[in-house]
This record gives sequence, structure tokens and C-alpha cells, in this order.
Amino acid sequence: MKNYSIQLMLLAVISVLSTAYKDSEQIPMFVNKVGPYFNPHETYHYYSLPVCRPDKVEHRSLTLGEVLDGDRMAKAMYDVKFKQSIENSRLCTVELSQKDVTELRSAIEDLYYFEFVIDDLPVRGFIGHLEESGFLPHKHKVRLWTHLNFHLEYNNDKIITANATTTGHKPILLEDITEFPLKVEFTYSTFWKSTNVKFEDRLTKNKADGFFPKSLEIHWLSILNSIVLVFLLIGFVVIILMRVLRNDFARYNVNDEDAMEDFQQDDYGWKIIHSDVFRFPPYRALLSSILGNGCQFLTLCFGIIIMALLGLFNVHRHGSMNTAAVLLYALTCCVSGYVSNSMYKQLNGERWAWNLVLTASLFSVPFFTIWSVVNTIAWSYQSTQALPFTTVLLIILIWLFVGFPLTVVGGIFGKNWTSGFDAPCRTKNIPREIPATAWYRSYPAYMIIGGFLPFSAISVELYYIFATLWGREPYTLYGILLVVFVILLSVTASMSIALTYFQLSAENYLWWWRSVISLGSTGIFVFVYAVFYYHKRSNMSGFLQSVQFFGYTVLTCYIFFLMLGTVSFFASLIFVKYIYRYLKMD
Repeated sequence: MKNYSIQLMLLAVISVLSTAYKDSEQIPMFVNKVGPYFNPHETYHYYSLPVCRPDKVEHRSLTLGEVLDGDRMAKAMYDVKFKQSIENSRLCTVELSQKDVTELRSAIEDLYYFEFVIDDLPVRGFIGHLEESGFLPHKHKVRLWTHLNFHLEYNNDKIITANATTTGHKPILLEDITEFPLKVEFTYSTFWKSTNVKFEDRLTKNKADGFFPKSLEIHWLSILNSIVLVFLLIGFVVIILMRVLRNDFARYNVNDEDAMEDFQQDDYGWKIIHSDVFRFPPYRALLSSILGNGCQFLTLCFGIIIMALLGLFNVHRHGSMNTAAVLLYALTCCVSGYVSNSMYKQLNGERWAWNLVLTASLFSVPFFTIWSVVNTIAWSYQSTQALPFTTVLLIILIWLFVGFPLTVVGGIFGKNWTSGFDAPCRTKNIPREIPATAWYRSYPAYMIIGGFLPFSAISVELYYIFATLWGREPYTLYGILLVVFVILLSVTASMSIALTYFQLSAENYLWWWRSVISLGSTGIFVFVYAVFYYHKRSNMSGFLQSVQFFGYTVLTCYIFFLMLGTVSFFASLIFVKYIYRYLKMD
């Protein structure tokens, strides 16, 4: 895949600012983190293991994105010099107590991997080797790698690739040890090789030679099948509704007076509730805040996908996605303020300042609550996923001095630039009694129907998204993601219009909240799928990883509710205004 022009320009700037080394010059090398291979978000500092470590640990200053990614870099003891190959150099000798051996055995059995950083290139490998074979007798052997081979490639005076292997050296057996402390000597070798790969292509080169899976297999036929089914569904809904509406308009907009009198004797359908259909709903501030946050996340999602298409960040590059998400969320707070106060004013709301506070808190408070629980548990496990106090303070300051002020500014513009609701029908003072409806027109039925169909449109792609966020698979087909996202919104709008029409035809004019909840229930189906994915499609385990997975999955499903509920509401609002605007009143 060819790089986009913006990505090429950025890489050109990086190549100019990159470090050039002289022969035998010391290469900056840092140890970073370790963790279970199948628990991507459970990481610990490398020096938390009983391995070679200096007397005084020197930490490297990190960017916000690196801290959010769980990085905790410290200076390594390895002596790596540019173009200088060495073999079997002694690193240190460690005396392992019985507790240390038990800790290493547990880490190896959990398939712990390590991550080093050489010239900003990640280098990964496994702590040890677990050998299991046979049934009767069952063999279980745990071995520790004590030697690493660092293979580095260079082009002129710049490093292109870096990786670590254990070829040519046997690990030591951590079984049946009777004498403690156990003395273990750690060694390493460095091998340099010239390459013709240009520096601006080194990210692509390292990705191809990476420790984690190289590419994500995309089942094009499944995705194409989903797209075809979705378009058929949308076309079916549109055609049926157009024919039904055409017949409704023909019946309701009759001109003959005798026919009109006969019709009024047995009046029914959505015309009869024209004086109640635009009756403002209860909890107008909450409804406006949901719509404001939903529009913000719609803007945020489109922004991230477009940035990914332009090559401005990569999901598996150190912290780039985390930093972009934090900054974009803060900058798009103006959207939530504008939409929320604009809708609140249209609904004749008066406490606009309180509405802005509710809008700003509707997502940030649940997020901070869940994050606090996850971060506290990560802190108790001494995981690097627990954010330091300074980082927490920085994020809070970003929200207080960027996010919240932009919410207020957007709210002020939304309040001042918005006119009235402009309802095509007058609303009577006394509300009409709503007739009893069948079970299939109830809230639960609408939530099942309205939530399942949008979920079915993204069920195939959802696996790949989960495999990227909660696995080791890199995601690169952002064009497909954009198409699926647009299809999701289209299905949501179509189903919202259909369900609203059926509700109005049953003479139930309380469509405001139902349009939000019916399609917003897609988040429930996403959560059910997440439970299935965790138990059947992943190898994640442990309390810490489970809390992280389900905690952040709840937030993700909440975002689905806000976004799809917002799309559903505005689709229904446009539809309801349309049909009553072209209806001839008495």
C-alpha cells in the first residue's frame, strides 16, 4: 500500500530530525515493560522482574501518549554501539532466591514478553520458554532465556531495524532446584548489517518484521455480503415507506367534502395525533445533553477515521492514538455544547447554564468513575497501566481549561444562533389519551428490533475492531471501516424512521425518547458480543484484564448508545416534520 502524501511529508520531516550516529557511538537503549502475551493491557515495568538492573534506575521522560499506552522506559544496562558487533558479552550475574525463581516461573508460564526500545524502535521477545508435551506422563518444563542476540540494520549513519532473538543459546531449566540462591549469568550479542532500506521506510520495515502478527486477515466476502444485505434492507424500508406514505397522503389529503365527512367519522392513523405529536417530552435537558454528546462522538469518530486514512497516526504506534483521542475529545466539546443548547432552546428550555453542566458531565463523569476503578485496581497490581498522578492532573487540566470552556463557548453560540422549534402543527393544551397497543409495539420489542439490525450490519467488522483494540492484530483498512460506519448510521436512520412511523400509526405520539432508546439499544447487543468475544474468541484472563476489558467496554457501549440514539432521533425528527408539513389540516 502506497503512503499518502501527508504521511510522506511527515516522514520526510522525521528523517531530517532523526539521530545520525558515528561509528562506535553509544546507542540509546531502554527497557520498557513486560506482561502476559494474551493480556495486551496488563503490563508491568521490566525491572519488576528479578533480572539484571542497575544500582540506580534512570527513567526516560515520556510523552502523554506513551504514558497512556503503559510505557515506563528506563535506561538499559546493555552496551550497544553503532556498527560495533560483539558476541557473548556479559551483562550481569543475578542471584535468584526461591521467591525469585517462583516469580520467573509464573511469568514464563503466563507467556510474559518483554519490550525494549532501541533508537525509538520497539524490540520484543519472550522471557522464557514453556515446554509441555505428552499426556501420561505429562511433561511440564519451564526454561529461562539468559542470552539475547540483537540484530540491527543500518543505512549510512541511521538505524533502520532492530530485533532480538535467542538463536544459538539454550535456556536454563527452572525445575528441581535444590540449592539457593541460584546464580544465573545473563549475556548478550549485537550484530550489525547494512541495508538499502531508506530511513523514511523503516516504520514499514519494522512492522513487516514485527514480533506481533503481521497483518489482519479480512474476510472480504463476509464484509461484502453484509454490505449487500444492508443496502437491500435500506432499499426495502425506503420503498415500503414511500408506498405506504403515498397511500396515507392520498387518504388524508382528500378534497371532496363528502368523502372528507365520511373519513372524519372514522378518523384514525397518524393524522389524528397531529395536535400532540410535537408536544415536548419530559427531561428536555437530559435529552438535549444526549444529543449534544452524541453529535460530539460522531464528529470524533469521523475525525479519527479520516486522520487514519491520511496516515496521521497508527493504532499500534506508541501512544499516537491515545494522544489524538484525548486532544480530539477536548477540541470537539464545542460541538456537544452547541447542539445541546441549540436543541434545549428549541424545546423552550430556560436553565441553559445547568444544561451545559449536564452536557459536560454526561460522559466525563461515567468515564472518570469507571476509569478510577480500573486505575485503582491497576495501581494495586503495580501495573504500568496505572497512570501517574501528574498524568491524571494533566488530563484533568486539559478538560478543565480546554474541554469545558469549549463546551460553554459552543453552548453560547447554540443558544444565540437558534430560533424556535418551527413545528408544522399546533399543539393542544390537553394531551390526547394514547390507546393500548400490542406487545410487539412495546418498548422492549422496539429495542430488540431497533438494536439488532444495526448490530447485524457491523457484526463482521466488530470482530476485527475487537481484535485490534484487545489483541495483537494491526488494523490498516480504514477505508472499509469508514464504509461500515456510514452503513451503520444509514441503517440506524432507516430503522428509526420505520419504527417511528409504526408508532405514530398506532396513535402513540410519544416518539421523542423512544426514537433515542430503540436504536441506542444497539449498545446492549455490542456488550453481549463483547462477553462472547472475551470468553470464546480471546485468550485474555485474570482479574486485572477482565476489569479493564469490561470497564472500557461498558464505556464503548455507552458511546454507541449516545451516537446511534442521536442519529435515530434526528432521523425521526426530520421524518415527522416532513409528513406533517405536507399534511392538509382541517
